Amino acid sequence: MSHSLPTLLVPGLACSARLYAPQIPALWQLGPVMVADNTADDSVAGIARTILANAPPRFRLAGLSMGGYISLEIVRQAPDRVERLALLDTSARPETPEQTQRRLPLIKLAKAGRHLEINNTLWPVLVHASRHGDRELRATVDAMMIETGAEAVVRQFQAIISRVDSRPTLPAIRCPTLVIVGEGDQITPVEFNREIAAGIPGARLEILPACGHLSTLEKPDEVSKLLVTWFSE
Repeated sequence: MSHSLPTLLVPGLACSARLYAPQIPALWQLGPVMVADNTADDSVAGIARTILANAPPRFRLAGLSMGGYISLEIVRQAPDRVERLALLDTSARPETPEQTQRRLPLIKLAKAGRHLEINNTLWPVLVHASRHGDRELRATVDAMMIETGAEAVVRQFQAIISRVDSRPTLPAIRCPTLVIVGEGDQITPVEFNREIAAGIPGARLEILPACGHLSTLEKPDEVSKLLVTWFSE
């Protein structure tokens, strides 16, 4: 494999390039690194189309959480352009009515320009319990919310709510795929990620101990090593 092949990183809901700040220098040794814009559309399919329109002809692809939903859609739309795939703390399942009901008050906050308050609700389930008192990590999460902006957060919520069931198309994925999940992920738990790994032919699953949903920030060294090794093969 050419080490000059670009790596494309797709952030999650209310996340900016900071989500991958620990991994970018490590991945840079393999070639150019790009962070996709996941803010311009209100559907996963639309976001994927926009990303593909601005992406290199072929690339390595990684996405966390909502970034994983988008990555699965990118592979559906352009399977021949993705060399290798990494899915982190994500799900192939569609939205449930219960999930949508829990999102509605958060969408209301965002529409009122109070999007930073959303993290007061999300923080306890975003990270492992051992990190709840980590002020530096919380400051990073808050900074990403601010950088994303209220209007984009509303569009992202709408995209997540309307996402399709990706499970039927998992067996069609032919690029080598790595699935990473924190063992304490409360948003997209281990069973969701195990389901993805089982559905994609030849996929590999890595479970990170003492880690929640934001694995790139909670276990930066471990995730960086896994991604560099995977994308180097």
